[in-house]
Amino acid sequence: MDNKTDTKPSSIKEVLAIVENAKTYFRSQLVKLSDEGGMTKEIYIRYLSFQYHLTKGVQRHFLKIAGHPSLSNKQTLREFLFRFAMEEEPHYRVAEVDLERMEEKPLPCPSDVSLWWAYFDKIVEERPFVRLGATCVLENLGAGAGNLGHELLENAPFLNRSNTRFLEIHFHEILPHGDQIIAALERVPLDQKNVADLKEGANIGAIMYLRLANWAIGMDPLTKAFDATSSLERIEIGEYADLEELVAY
Repeated sequence: MDNKTDTKPSSIKEVLAIVENAKTYFRSQLVKLSDEGGMTKEIYIRYLSFQYHLTKGVQRHFLKIAGHPSLSNKQTLREFLFRFAMEEEPHYRVAEVDLERMEEKPLPCPSDVSLWWAYFDKIVEERPFVRLGATCVLENLGAGAGNLGHELLENAPFLNRSNTRFLEIHFHEILPHGDQIIAALERVPLDQKNVADLKEGANIGAIMYLRLANWAIGMDPLTKAFDATSSLERIEIGEYADLEELVAY
């Protein structure tokens, strides 16, 4: 049976502090985007493209984590991760449908997405809480965008309810995954190593993701100077019963 986390509250707060720092930085990116003219079609296509490649196959990580022996005394976390994996699995197709509704296709995989997969594919096998730390950040950024995120969408003339399904889902007003992952972690016993890995993953996940956001909005000087495309192509062929509902508007 799971017990209330046996870590000191300050340890959990350190992870949450990283999440808040990432949300603040992400909002500053959106403020700069707004100040420089707002969302363009090119930026939106780049955003959906990196999300398509980032979320394609994401369920594999969470199912691996759920099966890791370090979760043997964390049954409620295992159960949450299984449900979470099932909910997240079709999201890459939602991004693809949004692009299709603009008569566009995903761009080639950005190099930073390839680095993300190379890093987390390896570390998730032995240190699953590193990946969960990154999840704490990613699942809370959309909610952190707040009203500004909605304003950027409303002020873009090429956007409408039909081609913003991915973003609407990831504002986490529909699926509050950000709150849920934090609550799931707080419900189980975590030792110092678990918490240290959560913190490491939150920091690394924030850096990688926010760098991708900079690529999407054209504010990363390195990927402006060099070709940032990668030949990575993850193959995921699945039939998702809830896809029609997810993309409905």
